[in-house]
Amino acid sequence: MKKTLLAAAISSVFIIAGCTKEPATIQNTDETMKADLQQQAEPNLLLTASPLTYQAPQFDKISDDQFLPAFEQGMKAHAAEIDAIANNAAAPTFENTLVALEKSGALLTRVSRVFYNLSGSDSNPKRRELQQQLAPKLAAHSDNINLNEALFKRVETLYNQRETLSLDAESLRLLETTYDDFVYAGARLNEEQKQKVRQINEAMSSLTTKFSQNLLAESKAISVVVTDRSELEGLSERQINAMAEAAKSNGHEGSYLISITNTTRQPILSSLENRALRQRVWEASANRAQSGDNDNREIVLKLARLRAEKAALMGYDSWAEYSLQRQMAGKPEAVYSMLDSMVPAVIENVEKEAADIQRLMNAELTDAELQPWDWAYYAEKVRQARYDLNESEVKQYFEFNRVLEDGVFYTMNKLFGIRFEPRPDLPVYHPDVKAYELFDIDGKSLAIFYADYFARDGKRGGAWMSSFVGQSKLLNQKPVVVNVMNIEKAPEGEPTLVSYDNVTTMFHEMGHGVHGMLSEVNYPSLAGTAVSRDFVEFPSTFEEDWAAYPDVIANYAKHYETGEPIPSELLEKVIRSRTFNQGFDTLEYMSAALLDMEWHSISADAVPTDINEFETQALAKHGVNIDYVPPRYRSAFFSHSMGGGYSAGYYAYMWSEILAADAFAYMQELGGLTLENGLKYRKHILATGNSRPPMESYKAFRGQEPTTDAILIRRGLKQKID
Repeated sequence: MKKTLLAAAISSVFIIAGCTKEPATIQNTDETMKADLQQQAEPNLLLTASPLTYQAPQFDKISDDQFLPAFEQGMKAHAAEIDAIANNAAAPTFENTLVALEKSGALLTRVSRVFYNLSGSDSNPKRRELQQQLAPKLAAHSDNINLNEALFKRVETLYNQRETLSLDAESLRLLETTYDDFVYAGARLNEEQKQKVRQINEAMSSLTTKFSQNLLAESKAISVVVTDRSELEGLSERQINAMAEAAKSNGHEGSYLISITNTTRQPILSSLENRALRQRVWEASANRAQSGDNDNREIVLKLARLRAEKAALMGYDSWAEYSLQRQMAGKPEAVYSMLDSMVPAVIENVEKEAADIQRLMNAELTDAELQPWDWAYYAEKVRQARYDLNESEVKQYFEFNRVLEDGVFYTMNKLFGIRFEPRPDLPVYHPDVKAYELFDIDGKSLAIFYADYFARDGKRGGAWMSSFVGQSKLLNQKPVVVNVMNIEKAPEGEPTLVSYDNVTTMFHEMGHGVHGMLSEVNYPSLAGTAVSRDFVEFPSTFEEDWAAYPDVIANYAKHYETGEPIPSELLEKVIRSRTFNQGFDTLEYMSAALLDMEWHSISADAVPTDINEFETQALAKHGVNIDYVPPRYRSAFFSHSMGGGYSAGYYAYMWSEILAADAFAYMQELGGLTLENGLKYRKHILATGNSRPPMESYKAFRGQEPTTDAILIRRGLKQKID
């Protein structure tokens, strides 16, 4: 699934202080920092704001040796700032408490964003070692803020006076969310309970870091090496050559290396004709991180127990109940109701799809029974038969640069009036990364954008958006944003042709990107993508459907050699095929979402001992235990749930899709791809961040709450009535 947002390791550092702060004026902190700088033979550039446009990092001058000293100084400076706020002799005011908190932690924010972004997209052994070292320290630092009694009392005093403070709407929102953040973190617990929370947070931080690092190491360890070229029948010469290059780079010269992406289903399975090799690939994916040095099974069990224990301390029956109180869904029952209500229709669709696949399989393999490694391969054959659609032919019309510039950038210009100008003068952290400057319709500069789309060693799987600098009028900061994907880059000198799935993912991640770059919020902790998990995927999913919009696709879907537009007949097949296999796709996702919810609905004394047995029982409970449609993620490699910030939150993609489908349908009623429509959406959704409750923003744009009609049509589960 597409993934977005700041790396979980960063977002978990500050529940209160946020990640886009500048330091309050504290003389002794400044003097200490200056003294430290003078002692160094070479200045640590992380200790001061970058002189580049909008504080874009000086990647060409930052070394790994600079991170630990910068983190240590950052925590020290931030602690001093917090102490000054908490122990201020003056009565608490909005300025000396809330605004001061918003301005605190600039150094720690700066180094955290650079380090954790690089750790996710360009990792190395030294950075991974530092991650483990920092995890408990940063967890403790966060707790020292969130559980600071004197600081909480100041915030609580203002919260209790909020109706008499004459605050503007955004300032009131900041006060209310800050108070809620403190309470959520445990500020109202007694000292014994707070100490227990500290211990749990430290343990969870270390475990989630280890979980993610195991997966990064495992992704290389489980790559499938093929020595016999004949086993690769069904793949294009381009794919085979790329695999040969990958094998050579990894010490397997003369062989072919199949990399494993971080989902149960592997894209290559739709093309591989060799059934035995398909099984090898699928099993390498589905059974990963369950043995050897990268075994995540015990980590999953420990995390489930610790999360349940923390929820109990906070007065909740489960981690799901605890965490969902701050989401749009509100409570676990709402999530289960949404997912379970769709199960019958989805299962019916899956069974029809399976019957079509089984018939085709039996025409080739008389006695064969459908297995999970067969689905993608034979589903592709069914799709080709139904739509006469050849994926290799389709890819010829989706050359990467054209998709990005004439598709994604073009759409953002038509909707929001913005344009992307290359900034080759800005340093980047890898040669494949490109920098752009974003300009508004009136020529005003808005942001810096980094495009990091190609797979490589050291980059975690998936796709996401993140920020090096967050937007804030208070701090006079403009955003510096990055989109990251794992597209297989073509060999040197050849064009990179991408699948239509990759096309929609590029649009998706740019949806996150503009959510961050078009933010117009005062306070950094309310800006951009700092919204609830079940709202944050709405702006990104909303952008996906523009990839198939007639004016858009006509602008970028052109043959990579001739420049000829994609033939109308082929384009029609691509569009019609978008709802193909939606039973499988929906069930695969829902099973993972339900699995995530079940892990986080148990009490600490009910944590199982076998993760595989738990998975089987959890899926059977909801009637989604179909062998040939496994969950998109299994527990041992479920990064969203166990290694990231989506624990009891993976449902958010579908919750957000309801909003996205409804919003896109509404915009079509208003005339589709027009600047007027885009500016309305930009004003009410993208610009507002979390400065007001998400549903208020949606209703300001749409005029009403969303219905589920559009999502059912989007997924081909309901017919559109013209």
